[in-house]
Amino acid sequence: MAFQLIVLYHHPESTAAFDKHYDETHAPLAARLPGLRAYTVMRPAPAQGAQPAYHLVAVLTFDDQQAFNTAMAGEEGKAAVADLANFAGAGVTMLTGPAGAVL
Repeated sequence: MAFQLIVLYHHPESTAAFDKHYDETHAPLAARLPGLRAYTVMRPAPAQGAQPAYHLVAVLTFDDQQAFNTAMAGEEGKAAVADLANFAGAGVTMLTGPAGAVL
């Protein structure tokens, strides 16, 4: 069963600086994780004029939990986690678990 890491990025002080670092540095780091099968990013839109709960949501999918664990324990995983301090000062919430399709 597929296994996912979902990263919910809190609103940064400077969205321009955050987006630049994420797009040019962090996303390429994360994209090099071994065993990564899919990587999607969404920047939530305001709902009825209200600020969304998160600035950015990233979903990384692996074949299974072992592939995820291996990726995160390796050099690429450690580099991606260490890079969070360089741009995600407002904080992140990370969720992991098995993923399946509803439809």
